[in-house]
Amino acid sequence: MRIPDAKVALSTASVYPESTATAFEIAGRLGYDGVEVMVWTDPVSQDIDALRRLSDYHRVPILAVHAPCLLITQRVWSTDPWVKLQRARTAAEKLGASTVVVHPPFRWQRSYARDFVRGLWRMADETDVRFAVENMYPWRYRDREMLAYAPDWDVTNDDYRHFTIDLSHTSTARTDALQMIDRMGDRLAHIHLADGNGSAKDEHLVPGRGKQPCAEVLERLATSGFDGHVVIEVNTRRAMSAAEREADLAEALAYTRLHLASPTGVPGR
Repeated sequence: MRIPDAKVALSTASVYPESTATAFEIAGRLGYDGVEVMVWTDPVSQDIDALRRLSDYHRVPILAVHAPCLLITQRVWSTDPWVKLQRARTAAEKLGASTVVVHPPFRWQRSYARDFVRGLWRMADETDVRFAVENMYPWRYRDREMLAYAPDWDVTNDDYRHFTIDLSHTSTARTDALQMIDRMGDRLAHIHLADGNGSAKDEHLVPGRGKQPCAEVLERLATSGFDGHVVIEVNTRRAMSAAEREADLAEALAYTRLHLASPTGVPGR
């Protein structure tokens, strides 16, 4: 068996509405290789010292920081999106994380969107931290579609140094995940692993419970020399208990490790 160097991390968003601290506890108990911190309204997610204490206590490394790009985090770490990215980079550097995940700007952030590609290149030249821009999707309501992101929700249409691919977002966008990975090529630095059934809602199902090629993506990583991180970013809000949430996250980890282990000598697996 050939197992790539990629580490499997748990996004702290995967335990919502539980806390960031709970994510560290679960990641340590289940044997995840680390966590990706989603910086959001939980004060602990914004506090570098508190995050370092959690990491040390649970012996769970912080592998990535997700900058606060969501609608609900517009006032987290400033209202200036460039300040948010600078603070995310500083957090990653101080916490030993290799990657900052960032979404493309909203279209109404006109000044930010105009300089986004060039600005990211400038910031990337100042640090060893990777800024991995995440694919998004059109917003849909019934038969209407709104393009909410600029320069584009399909980040492969622009010149970024590193990419994150999110398989729940490819599902919502109704685009081919494997073709997107081909377009990303060796600039693919980070994976948000989740599943989806093509709903207009961003589903973030446990891998294997939807229609996305999660297994095929992992098997391709196993033979491609991928050296980034695979992050489980799933929605467990409907879990009826803490035990059910933990079972979902254990299933996601087992699925990921199973498909990352690829038979040697079998190209394309």
